[in-house]
Amino acid sequence: MFDFVRNNTKIMMGLLFLLIIPSFVMFGIEGYSRFNDKGAVVAKVNGNKIVQAEWDAAHKREVDRIRASMPNIDVKMFDTPEAKYATLERLVREQVIAAAAQKLQLVASDTRLARELQQSPAIAALRGPDGKLDMERYKQLAASQGMTPEMFELQVRADLSSRQVIQGVQASAYATPAQTQTAMNAFMQRREVQILNFPAADFLNKVSITDAELQAFYEKNTAQFQSAETADIEYVVLDTDSLKQLVTVNEQDLKTYYEQNLQRLSGKEERRASHILITAAKDAPEAEKKAARAKAEALLKTVKAKPASFAELARKNSQDPGSAVKGGDLDFFGRGAMVKAFEDAAFSMKKADISDVVESEFGYHIIQLTDIKAPKAPSFESLRPSLEADLKKQQAQRKYAELAETFSNTVYEQSDSLKPVAEKLKLSIQQASKVGRNPAPATSQTKNPINHPGLLQAVFSEASLQKQRNTEAIEVAPSTLVAARVVKYHPAAVLPFAEVKDIVKRNVTQEKAASLAKAQGEQRLAALKNNTGTDGLPNAIVVSREKTQRQLPQVVDAALKADPSKLPAAQGVDLGAQGYAVIRVTKVLPPESENKDLMVQAQQQFTQLWGSAETQAYLAQLKSMLKAEILVTKPSPEKAKSEAQGA
Repeated sequence: MFDFVRNNTKIMMGLLFLLIIPSFVMFGIEGYSRFNDKGAVVAKVNGNKIVQAEWDAAHKREVDRIRASMPNIDVKMFDTPEAKYATLERLVREQVIAAAAQKLQLVASDTRLARELQQSPAIAALRGPDGKLDMERYKQLAASQGMTPEMFELQVRADLSSRQVIQGVQASAYATPAQTQTAMNAFMQRREVQILNFPAADFLNKVSITDAELQAFYEKNTAQFQSAETADIEYVVLDTDSLKQLVTVNEQDLKTYYEQNLQRLSGKEERRASHILITAAKDAPEAEKKAARAKAEALLKTVKAKPASFAELARKNSQDPGSAVKGGDLDFFGRGAMVKAFEDAAFSMKKADISDVVESEFGYHIIQLTDIKAPKAPSFESLRPSLEADLKKQQAQRKYAELAETFSNTVYEQSDSLKPVAEKLKLSIQQASKVGRNPAPATSQTKNPINHPGLLQAVFSEASLQKQRNTEAIEVAPSTLVAARVVKYHPAAVLPFAEVKDIVKRNVTQEKAASLAKAQGEQRLAALKNNTGTDGLPNAIVVSREKTQRQLPQVVDAALKADPSKLPAAQGVDLGAQGYAVIRVTKVLPPESENKDLMVQAQQQFTQLWGSAETQAYLAQLKSMLKAEILVTKPSPEKAKSEAQGA
């Protein structure tokens, strides 16, 4: 298809001309202007419009960023009116700050920009050993974000300017010790309380339920008994494993590969040597080095004159304590085991040769090569299975590189079936039933090519579910492309009562038990408020936010909220399915002895909170000054919840 377009450019230009001119005649230039508006205006900042397309693009970038950092997250949770509206609020806030920076003429200088780029870890990683910036990699970094280096630097400069708008407000925030102490005293206050618990579990055996009650609960709470949406799919996988099955390796190729790689397959040659070492440190004085070398030269003359005396001379003169006692013997070693100068000399010698004086970082060596262990070449037949596997893998990788584009184009161009791509590339069409929208746990993900967030998102897209088209080719792993197609979609549906009756009974029983616990707890609470029913109360305990005494957060919170001017104060705490608690606050106690380290930390946190509050107030003022407004209605959480349950 693309070759046809490339080879028939003039014909295509003529067709486009015939299509475009009538469009101008019928709709006029205004129609194209309206098309370029890219949707309705959703917000305004300082007279500038934010259109629907900008909002959609910003939300997509935000979802892509989150998915990149958390691959297994369910992206469906971001496809809600609340999540999209939050993106619009962020977009407006960013434009407000940018407009304020421009109005206040807050410009980042070239020096500030250079310092920011130098301090960036991403830029620092692009520097070579000499400290110079690798410009090619720098261009690639910018291109990965859809920008040129100039555009990238312009964005960094704009970010620096915007940062100046709020940094001053944040940096100027300060909480005094007195303010911190007041807040800490309130936060760290302790209460002496008596707690009566009425666990729902204690009332389970007192619950009686009729079938009519079970049916009524089921009908009222159908949202709790829905099956998850799933799809039966078929899919094709293009990877090196599938292509290896199509590769046939002939005998001659195997033999050629064997001959070319025999040295690598045979292993490494090893050599055995003895040496006499006269040590001299690299930073030793020149006179010391000369003396050491002179001693080595003298020993070399003796060894050359009488090679059989090498071991004895090594025992008496070598300054390598590890080998001297063994007559200088170093046993067998391969390449990479010795320092380079020693290795180069040893592997250039013949058996029984004695080297000249060899200088290394340890000093001066006299080397005698005592043995050579040549690697044994394995036979062709013994290596045939591994040779065939290697060649198949190499050819499959080459074939994958050749076919990847064909695979992607075919599933896109013939989107109504996977058979064309399967037949063209000799791939098998596989099936999977009841595939969910979310990836399975990571333990099974490695062996399941369809358990990939990107592929599942494509499977459950509108084009796939409603129009029954192939998904695009998704790279789910290195050298692994998958395309899928929905055969049958199973939407979320209410499960039959018979299937969930046991679950309904358990829920109703728990609900009734909690109701009985609450009723008994409220009776005891009423008695305490009337100054009766104090008999049998447990011993008092002291609770605080820091030391909860293993009490539930709701209980501790209620104890700390009790009015200290009306003690003793009794309160009830509804714990939902867990039951009910009655608390009786008897004393208010000051915080424990002051912890100076904790106070310093608290003052820092209090300052940050104060700075955040002042920043939000400043941003609100900027929005008012720049006439920033969002033109779409903020979604109501209650409405969204009811719509979700209705769906």
